[in-house]
Amino acid sequence: MKITKKSLAIAVMISLSAISNLFAHALWIETSTVGKAGQKQSVKIVYSEPDDKPEKLADWFSDVKEFELWLTTPDKQKVKLVTVAGEDHFTSEFTPEKDGVYTLSISKAARELGGSTIYEFNASAIVKVGKSLAGNDAAFNGNIINVFADASKNYKANQPLNLTTILKGKPTEKLHVGVSSPSGWNKNISSNATGVAEFTPIWPGTYKIEASTSEDVKGDHFGKPYDSIWRCATLLVDVAK
Repeated sequence: MKITKKSLAIAVMISLSAISNLFAHALWIETSTVGKAGQKQSVKIVYSEPDDKPEKLADWFSDVKEFELWLTTPDKQKVKLVTVAGEDHFTSEFTPEKDGVYTLSISKAARELGGSTIYEFNASAIVKVGKSLAGNDAAFNGNIINVFADASKNYKANQPLNLTTILKGKPTEKLHVGVSSPSGWNKNISSNATGVAEFTPIWPGTYKIEASTSEDVKGDHFGKPYDSIWRCATLLVDVAK
C-alpha cells in the first residue's frame, strides 16, 4: 500500500486495515548504530515501505518532505540538524563530541488528511558512541510514539530481541509492530502489558521495525475536520551472527 499525493483513498485503507497489514509507507532514518567521538556520522532519510525502493521526493505524501530532523545528545541537548534534498532521499550529518548514546528523531504530521484521518510519521535512530551509556533512555526521544532498542544490548541471530514501544511517554501494550528482516521475511507482533515487543531474528543484518496505532479523536487540522489520527514509528536495528 502506498501513501502518495496520488492515492489518498489507499491511504485511508491503510488506516482501516492496520491489523491485517502493519506496514505502510513511512519515514526511515538510516545511519550506522555505532559512531565515534570526533568523527562525522552520515545520516540518510527515506520515505518508503520497508521492502520497497525509496519514493522520489516529488511523490512523497502531502508535505511530509518538510520534516525536521533532531539530534538529542547524551546530556539531553536537542539540536536541529540541516538536511539536504536528493532525488529520493535527504542526507544529513553530525559529529559526536563525546561518548554516549545519541538519538535522532523526526515527527511530522502531514498537512493533508487521508479522508478524515491525520497521518503522523515518526522515525528515530539510536547511535552508540564509545562505551558510555549516558543517553540510553527511551525518554530522550520526545516523539508521541517511538520504538526503543536498548543500546547496551548486543543483538544476535537466533536469540530473543526485545523492543520497547512508547506512546505518549509511557510503555504501551497492544501496539502493532511490524518486523522486516534483511531476507524479506516479515512478522507482525504486538507489545505486551509492559510495552515490550519480542521476536527472534533468524538472520543477521539490519531489521526494519515499524510500530503503529490509531486513535479516535476529533478536531480541526489546518481548517479541516478530522476524526482519527494514525501514527507510526520506525527504527532500524542491527543484528549480528
